[in-house]
Amino acid sequence: MAKSVMLMGTSSHVGKSILTTALCRIFHQEGWRVVPFKAQNMALNSYVTLDGREMGRAQVAQAEAAGLAPMVDMNPVLLKPTGNAQSQVIIKGEPVGNMSAREYHKGYSLKAWGAVEEALDRLQEEYELLVIEGAGSPAEINLKANDIVNMRVAKHLHAPVLLIADIDRGGALASLVGTLELLDEEERDLVKGLIINKFRGDVSLLTPALDFLEEKTGKPVLGVVHHIEQLGIDEEDSVSLDEKRYGDGGAHKDQLRIAVIRTPKLSNFTDFDALANEPDVALYYVSVPSELGTPDLILLPGSKNTTEDLLYIRDSGLEEAIRSCVSRGTLLFGICGGYQMLGRVVRDPLHTESEHEQTTGFGYLPIETTFAATKRLRQVTATADFSFLGAQISAVNLFGYEIHMGETIFTEEAHRPFHIVRAGSQPTDVRDGALSNDGLAMGTYIHGIFDADEFRRAFLNRLRQHRGWEELPVQYRYRAEKERAYDRLAESVRKSLAMEKLRAIVGLGESR
Repeated sequence: MAKSVMLMGTSSHVGKSILTTALCRIFHQEGWRVVPFKAQNMALNSYVTLDGREMGRAQVAQAEAAGLAPMVDMNPVLLKPTGNAQSQVIIKGEPVGNMSAREYHKGYSLKAWGAVEEALDRLQEEYELLVIEGAGSPAEINLKANDIVNMRVAKHLHAPVLLIADIDRGGALASLVGTLELLDEEERDLVKGLIINKFRGDVSLLTPALDFLEEKTGKPVLGVVHHIEQLGIDEEDSVSLDEKRYGDGGAHKDQLRIAVIRTPKLSNFTDFDALANEPDVALYYVSVPSELGTPDLILLPGSKNTTEDLLYIRDSGLEEAIRSCVSRGTLLFGICGGYQMLGRVVRDPLHTESEHEQTTGFGYLPIETTFAATKRLRQVTATADFSFLGAQISAVNLFGYEIHMGETIFTEEAHRPFHIVRAGSQPTDVRDGALSNDGLAMGTYIHGIFDADEFRRAFLNRLRQHRGWEELPVQYRYRAEKERAYDRLAESVRKSLAMEKLRAIVGLGESR
C-alpha cells in the first residue's frame, strides 16, 4: 500500500499547491513512483485529459512535476463557480449539474466522497507515494461536517499532515497555533510538522519564533521556505490572478503590449503564461477602460459565463474602448468564450449559463453560438495556416484542448485559421476558429494555442513587423522552461526543509 503525506494550510493561498508540486518533483527525482492528489478543487481554470475529462490545473502542474500524464483520479471532484453562489459540479471529469453552495455542502459533498475513495484506492494500488493537497483551512468549523478535502482524507489514509502558514501575509505564528487549537485531538495528532512559507530575509531572525512554535504546539518546524520570484509554474485561482500586473505602465519601449481583458468569470488564464514569459512582451490585465492603454494585441480569454462576461465588457465601457483600439489597428484575439463573444449572437435557450436567452455579440466575426446541455471536452492537435498582417503563418503540432458548452455556426464564409487533425487519440479533420476579412479579429476554441514556441514567435513577429521592428528567433521555450522551473522549485524547497525528518514522517527510506 502506498505511503502518503498531506499538505494543509492555515488559509487559502498559503502555498499548498506549489509546495505539493515541489514535493512531487523532489520525490520523483529520488526515484519514487509519486502521484499528486486533491480530492476537491474549486477553480475556474481547468484542463482536459487525453480521455476527454476535466480536472483542475494545479494537479496538472503537479503531475508534470512527478513525470506523469494528468488524469482525473488526481482530482476527482472539481467545482467551477458560475455566479450567484453557484458552481458547476464535475465528478470524475464529467459535469453533473449546477448547485448552490448550500446544496453542495449540505447535501451533495458527502455523495461525492465515493468518487474520492475510488480514486484513492486506484492510486494507492499503482503508486508508492501520494502527495496530497488540502483546500483552504482544515479548521473552518462551518464546513468540517461535510468536508471531503481536508481531514476526512487524512483520516481515511492515516496520512501525516504538514501544516503550512504564509509569513508574507503576517500573523503566521498565530494562524498555526490557532489552527491547531481548533482541530480536535485526533486531527491534531495527524499533524506531524509545521512549515513557514514565502519568507523574505534572514532566517536566523526567526529562530526565537520557531523555538516558541515548537514549544507551544509540540510539533516540529520542518523548515522555512523562501519566497521564490517568478516561479514560471501554472497558477490556478483568482487570488493568483489578483497578483498579475494591471495597466501597461510597466512596459518597456521595446516591448509589445498585450492586454488581457479580465472579466468576473475569466477562466483558463494559464493560456497566456507563455506569452507573459516572452522577453519582448509586456502582458497585463485590464478590468476597466482606463487600464487598457495602447496595446498591440487585446486578448479575450475563456469564461465560465460567456453571456455575463460579455455584458460586463459592454456595461463597463470596455467594449467601446476595445472598439476604439481596433479602429486604430490593434489586433483582437479571442479564445473559447472570448471567441464566442467576437461573433454576432450568443444564445442560451436552456439557460445553461445565465438567464439571458439571447445576447448580441461584438460582431467582429460572422458566427453565432448556441449553448447546449452537453460540454465538449477533448485534447486536440492542430495546424495553423493563415495570412496575418501581410505575411503567412504556418505551424504544425499545436497541442491544446477544447472545453466549451457552445456550438458555433457561420452565417457567411470566413477563413478558418486552424485545422484540427487529432482529437484525443483519434485522427480527425475539423476546421477551427475564424479570421475577420480585415485581419484585425480572430478567435479559436483551442486552449493552450500559444504554448507552441514556433507558432507563438511567428505570431509575435507579425506584431513586431506591424510596429516596424525586426523579427526575432524563438526567445522562450515553454516546455523546457517549465521543466527547469520544477527543478528550480525542488532545489529551493529541498534546501529549506529538513528532508531527513520529512522522510521519517512519511515512512520513506533514502533516495533510490
